[in-house]
Parts: sequence; structure tokens; C-alpha cells
Amino acid sequence: MQLIVEYPDVLPDALRVSRNEFEQEARMAMAVKLFELGRLTSGQAAQLAQLERVEFIINLYRYSVSPIQITPEELAEDIANA
Repeated sequence: MQLIVEYPDVLPDALRVSRNEFEQEARMAMAVKLFELGRLTSGQAAQLAQLERVEFIINLYRYSVSPIQITPEELAEDIANA
């Protein structure tokens, strides 16, 4: 499927990136946010970003997002059950 997002022609130039770089960054930002919200798995988010899963996970640091999406309560429960 395809999602079309319109943006001003000058936006990539204003950010000093190429059109392709801007569009890749937009895909990555959307994938990271949906992963962070728990709406996508890392594999699904990687597909959306058009990256390999490992590459997606490695790049999460650029967005200050942890590759481990677990709440403190879930972690405490896991430790208690270990």
C-alpha cells in the first residue's frame, strides 16, 4: 500500500537535505513513533522505514527511544517471577 504525504517543495532545501533524504527521515520518524507507542513491532517499524530490523534498532538512539519497550511495572514483575 502507499501513503502520500504532501509537503512544501522548499522543505528539504530548508533542512539542507535532498528530497530522498527528507522522505527517508519522514518514514523513519513515523516508524519510530509508532514503535514507541507500541503500535508496531520493531520488525514492522523497520519495514515501514525501509530498513533491516537491526539497522532500525541501532538507529533508535537518534530519537532517544529505547529498543526495549517495557514498562517499569512489567520489568518488576519479570524480576519477581525469575
